[in-house]
Amino acid sequence: MATAKVSKASKWFSNKTLRLSLHRRRSKSSPTPTFPESSPSPPRKTPKRPYEEMKEVFRYFDGDDDGKISALELRAYFGSIGEYMSHEDAQAVINELDSDGDSMLDYQDFLKLMKVENRDDDDDLKRAFEMFELEKGSGCITPKGLQMMLNRLGDAKSYDECVAMIQVYDIDGNGVLDFYEFHEMMA
Repeated sequence: MATAKVSKASKWFSNKTLRLSLHRRRSKSSPTPTFPESSPSPPRKTPKRPYEEMKEVFRYFDGDDDGKISALELRAYFGSIGEYMSHEDAQAVINELDSDGDSMLDYQDFLKLMKVENRDDDDDLKRAFEMFELEKGSGCITPKGLQMMLNRLGDAKSYDECVAMIQVYDIDGNGVLDFYEFHEMMA
């Protein structure tokens, strides 16, 4: 009987753990903005590109800013979010992912890990996105599509409320959400 091998990296680098920890770090460093009541809508948030976001995540792990993540830095990072990681586990994760044999993770090693870990989340997000499309396969969520899905979910909103919700994340200003904008909204 074959058994599935669960990698040490998958155990420690679950998206749930990363999302929770990054949210904690962001919320400590950037307080939620408040908008005056006279303001019609909050200013548009300029999203970071995936490369910039991954670089920022990498820097959280790279405590000494040398461009590499050591077993000690891995342990320190997970300790900072309340997760205990033994030195042996940290070294096993690094050994599994290290491509150049220096017993450290460089940015490329880290990107390979994140690409594998994010694949399942992207599939789930695509399925959720498709549920909100009014015209299946259109590649966008319209205010009407958002309104219909929210109504189905028991959260009735007016058309104008849906327009306002989309406007917050509508980066290109075309009045609809494409998958990238939806992804940013869900992050």
